[in-house]
Amino acid sequence: QVQLVESGGGLVQAGGSLRLSCAASGRTFNNYAMGWFRQAPGKEREFVAAITWGGGYTRYADSVKARFTISRDNAKNTLYLQMNSMKPEDTAVYYCASGRSRSASAKEYDYWGQGTQVTVSS
Repeated sequence: QVQLVESGGGLVQAGGSLRLSCAASGRTFNNYAMGWFRQAPGKEREFVAAITWGGGYTRYADSVKARFTISRDNAKNTLYLQMNSMKPEDTAVYYCASGRSRSASAKEYDYWGQGTQVTVSS
């Protein structure tokens, strides 16, 4: 059974920073690409960032490029999302997911965490 557990969400003021973590278990973590997605109230889930199994390649949504950084520690089976210069429009539930490529499509990911709430106040 694959488990992905996010943590690190919370309330932050605009311009502030948060770091999300996603602890993985149940599959060989370093064999799979990982991604972060988010869903705001009343909106569809959207791609945020993804990283290949080895961490050598990343991709980002235009809305977070230069502000967010995705990384992974395969020795700890953990995925991270460092979020800087945060904006109120970053408010959403953030999900980590495991898949076979650093795709921006949610359909390419087969395991998902339960999500962690991030709220950015203005």
